[in-house]
Amino acid sequence: MKKFILIFSALVMALGSWAQSNKEEVDLLQAAFGHDKKTVVADFVKPSAAQKDAFWKLYDQYETQRKELGKQRIALLSQYADQYLTMTPVQADAWTTKVIALQKKTDNLIAVYYGKVKLISDGLVATQFYQIENYILTAIRMQLLQNIPFVEKP
Repeated sequence: MKKFILIFSALVMALGSWAQSNKEEVDLLQAAFGHDKKTVVADFVKPSAAQKDAFWKLYDQYETQRKELGKQRIALLSQYADQYLTMTPVQADAWTTKVIALQKKTDNLIAVYYGKVKLISDGLVATQFYQIENYILTAIRMQLLQNIPFVEKP
């Protein structure tokens, strides 16, 4: 778990400068976190020897889709950083609507892959996958919420 805390801290520091991020930096951040994240997942999710190859192939597919949603999240954070001090009610509504839709997509992705993992393994491995992904996602969401200033009326 110490390793996860270090990885998570690096992610938070990287997100602290989201306003300067460009596509290449986002890709590097996600590549670095994805690799380390996979190690964390491997420490927690324990498929049998017979399930291992199928699980990691499926997990790589999941990560590809999750990273795309992560890029959208970073883009929304960048937009917020640019606008939060002068955000109009219309901009606030549009931004929040996008955030809600993205959160639903992310939660749905985990649920869909829970079912896929269960098909190639068993309920225990699928639950381990679901738990660690939700733990990581919840920790990231909480850290972001703690560090993003509230929008104010201009």
